[in-house]
Amino acid sequence: MGMGYLILAGAIMLFSWLVSSRLKSKFEHYSKLQLQNGMSGAEIAEKMLADNGIRDVRVISTPGRLTDHYNPVDKTVNLSEAVYNQRNAAAAAVAAHECGHAVQHAVGYQWLTMRSKLVPVVNVASTYMQWILLAGILMMKTFPQLLLVGIIIFAATTLFSIVTLPVEYDASNRALAWLENKRMLTQQEQAGAKDSLKWAARTYVVAALGSIATLLYYVSIYMGGRRN
Repeated sequence: MGMGYLILAGAIMLFSWLVSSRLKSKFEHYSKLQLQNGMSGAEIAEKMLADNGIRDVRVISTPGRLTDHYNPVDKTVNLSEAVYNQRNAAAAAVAAHECGHAVQHAVGYQWLTMRSKLVPVVNVASTYMQWILLAGILMMKTFPQLLLVGIIIFAATTLFSIVTLPVEYDASNRALAWLENKRMLTQQEQAGAKDSLKWAARTYVVAALGSIATLLYYVSIYMGGRRN
């Protein structure tokens, strides 16, 4: 099982690298596709919020690259500096996607609600999880229950990764539907936005698969220790 896990982990790491590299190249490519409507990512975001009747969410610029996110606590759509200011298909895709999360929040989308409830648990789990798992493995013969505790905590983070999938795909679908229905982009720009979001979503799929594989590995260690 140990060798099998190493092979699986290596395959997932390779797939993750390939997806990340492809995503980067896609965004670089579509960042060169300037919007004919001349709107910036910030303007796209503000219009999508307004069209969905959302008046209590602010669109702000945040430092860094690929730091775009929606914060349901203070109701802000945070766009990285490039997305906030630039006027291309990639920026439009990201800005609309993050507003998709704001729309989810406004309509009470159940998967987003579930993920939000898991955030505090995952934050605590991330702090102590690796230490508990390591100690659990080292103390498997004398205190196997400790590893079980670590597995339960890790399972919470795995659940978070799984719940994230419908949240991200739905936000992209809402973004693309709005961009198309409002005719915000040309056909070429719309295709670029769709392609960008497709590859972005695949990074979450890889993360979920990696988390599931790791969880199963720790479960196998626990079950093997119990048999011994």
